[in-house]
Amino acid sequence: MKKAVVVFSGGQDSTTCLIQAIKQYDEVYTITFDYGQRHRLEIEVARSIADELGVKAHKVMDVTLLNDLAASSLTRDNIDVSNDVQENGLPNSFVPGRNILFLTLAGIYAYQVGADDLITGVCETDFSGYPDCRNDFVQAMGKALEQGMDRQLNIITPLMWLNKAETWALADSLGALDLIKDKTLTCYNGLIGAGCGDCPSCHLRAKGLDDYLSNKDNITRDLIDKQSSNE
Repeated sequence: MKKAVVVFSGGQDSTTCLIQAIKQYDEVYTITFDYGQRHRLEIEVARSIADELGVKAHKVMDVTLLNDLAASSLTRDNIDVSNDVQENGLPNSFVPGRNILFLTLAGIYAYQVGADDLITGVCETDFSGYPDCRNDFVQAMGKALEQGMDRQLNIITPLMWLNKAETWALADSLGALDLIKDKTLTCYNGLIGAGCGDCPSCHLRAKGLDDYLSNKDNITRDLIDKQSSNE
């Protein structure tokens, strides 16, 4: 029996990954992290979508200790969510250590439920400059988890080389365009669907959707080509 754990925030990327996983695996588990994020409505959105899609089990983990350690516009209400860059060159929305912690805990959960595959929606193509969304980081984490738990664990990143328009094309090919568009929460200010329209996440999401809707055929072909090259 094929089992997978999906790191699930209830946003565009992780929901697209979840819907794809449900079609590919016999059992799918989801794990969502409460790290004291300012857009905490995403936790309830994740619960709602997981329930609607009938996942095997949905776990919400309290990791608010991360909020105590990591100062970011996503963990501090007094820091504006913007495109501002810190002195180290990273966006002010970067939460240091977030994906290190998330993948570690999700790997432990995969171990417990007997899943060989751990799926995350991180992306290097259209990422926001976060170092923990890069392929090299994910590969390194996968090796560390396998060695540390002495068990095979594949970290799957279906969106790693897709831009946002291609991610929308993938959602459409899965029959989930409207669900992703209307029910997911990607906005840093915590607004479902199209969001606030002002934060960096909303800009990236909206541009990707506009690009896809204005050039569906070519972008869908690009998606198929990339999927074929990764098989």
